Amino acid sequence: MAEITYNSWLQEHKRPFGAVLVGTTIEFDLMIQTNHQVTVNIVLQFENGFKSYEKMTAISDGVFRMTLSSLTEIGYYNYYFQITEFDDNHEYRYFYGATEIGGGPGTTYVNEISVIPYTQTIFLKHEKAPDWYRQAIFYQIFPDSFARKGHLENSKDNIFFYGKETDPPYYIREANGDITHWTYYGGNIVGIIDKIPYLKSLGVTALYFNPIFEARSSHRYDTSDYMKIDPVLGTEADFKLLVDTLHQHDMRLILDGVFSHVGRNSKYFDFDGKSGGQGAYQTTQSPYFDWFIFNQYPDDYKSWWGIKDLPTIDKSKESFQRYIYGESDSVLSKWHGLGIDGWRLDVADDLPDEFIKGIRDTLENYPEQVLIGEVWEDASRKVAYDQHRKYIYGDALHAVMNYPFRNVIIGLVTGEMAPETAARKLMQLSENYPTDVFLNNFNNIGTHDTERILTCLGDSLSKLDLAVGLLMFLPGVPTIYYGDEAGLTGHKDPENRAFFPWENINESTHQIYQKWIKIRQSAPVLITGDLSLFYSDRIFGLIRQDANDTAIFILNISNQGIMVDLNDITFLSKKVDISTFFLGAFESIYKFK
Repeated sequence: MAEITYNSWLQEHKRPFGAVLVGTTIEFDLMIQTNHQVTVNIVLQFENGFKSYEKMTAISDGVFRMTLSSLTEIGYYNYYFQITEFDDNHEYRYFYGATEIGGGPGTTYVNEISVIPYTQTIFLKHEKAPDWYRQAIFYQIFPDSFARKGHLENSKDNIFFYGKETDPPYYIREANGDITHWTYYGGNIVGIIDKIPYLKSLGVTALYFNPIFEARSSHRYDTSDYMKIDPVLGTEADFKLLVDTLHQHDMRLILDGVFSHVGRNSKYFDFDGKSGGQGAYQTTQSPYFDWFIFNQYPDDYKSWWGIKDLPTIDKSKESFQRYIYGESDSVLSKWHGLGIDGWRLDVADDLPDEFIKGIRDTLENYPEQVLIGEVWEDASRKVAYDQHRKYIYGDALHAVMNYPFRNVIIGLVTGEMAPETAARKLMQLSENYPTDVFLNNFNNIGTHDTERILTCLGDSLSKLDLAVGLLMFLPGVPTIYYGDEAGLTGHKDPENRAFFPWENINESTHQIYQKWIKIRQSAPVLITGDLSLFYSDRIFGLIRQDANDTAIFILNISNQGIMVDLNDITFLSKKVDISTFFLGAFESIYKFK
């Protein structure tokens, strides 16, 4: 069997690197060392399962090339190589494909059915986000838990206010687990306005709010009325003042669009009959009746993940589409009229591609808007409800929430993921995503849906320093979950939603965040540069490089000091010169040149 060399991450084997614009010519070079006659095919597998075997041309001794410009379907293709070797009138056929980790160097297979293919992304258009977004340091605010000032609005039924801001968050449940009373801290808009100087001093330039629409719960993912701000948060006038004040401070704001489902006591469903009797549960003559899917009216209806409190909306209904984005008095028109700068779409996998595109088309009517989707996996390869999702290939999402980066950062820093695995996973994502989307992605090391980062790291400040450094050095837009910089801890909901400790900010964690934010903001290469990676047994490193600058970041992820030696390091693509030096346990070093 011949010795085969192919690495999808290296220019000598594939040009250009990674995802390409539709119509782009791609060259594949497979290198074979053998004394026998061979023929080579590249095997292309289309989304419908059809395979095409295309003969590669021998361009020199042992180098076979395929030049393709015929990949015109938006999405991704699988590919691998078929090698036929002739030896003394015998014919041997074998294959070369990727490994379980994905791209990069591959491996040889005897049986075609066992081959793990490489993948090639083809996208529709470049998605360069607004400059303000690319350059941003985002701060995610859970509105009930960040800041409170002035009058405490208590106009809702069946809610409970904590006696003190320091009370731990909890839910009041029945024996069957149902929540009977929603608990509130009472955070509000005027409280957030009051804390803008704090956010500015931290280095924050943009805010992402969890839902602010009127709702029954304190998390507000159970919308009651898309057109109203929740009264506990304040008034529409308060919100307009917030947006105007942010813009005066060169800060931006995006909202959480929860368009997959509503609360069952919303005006649209009206389960409890307290919204005027015009909801779909109350009458089949409701203007909202066709938004919902009833198996048997009225009590058997489709709900989000079977949670009866959250009736699912049929997003294919034109009346719902018009209500959200298609009319001059739509939900989007209302909130953009108040000056917001974009949206994060909750559970984007539950929103049809045409619905997301409809929102994106509407946003084109407003300047410098951004559209982000909540996706937990590699969005370039996401299959949801048996459909390959195409929301990052152009004319849809600018970016997605980059939970895969979070997984790598935490796995690497805690020692649960080897440096080689971390480097290869990041390189695979870089290969899969369109470059603009990769640079646009909404990076985080914690959100309202995850454990607090300090909890994940066992309260280790040295590990937190590494994690925040990675967050700021990796491609994408860094997002800080409120209170992480103040030292808040907590497991998943509701523990991760405690009130901000304004009287007890942890100065050590605050300084870590402030340090890395300043470094990020001082180096444009961390915004625009491409990504290369390297590793050894205990060292992880990355290179960010553009036409003007290079940034190098190296971490020792072990609990022992180590001499960093170039001879011990494996580079996945680009190489840099690294002089030998000592790096202490859980320490990092960075360099710009």
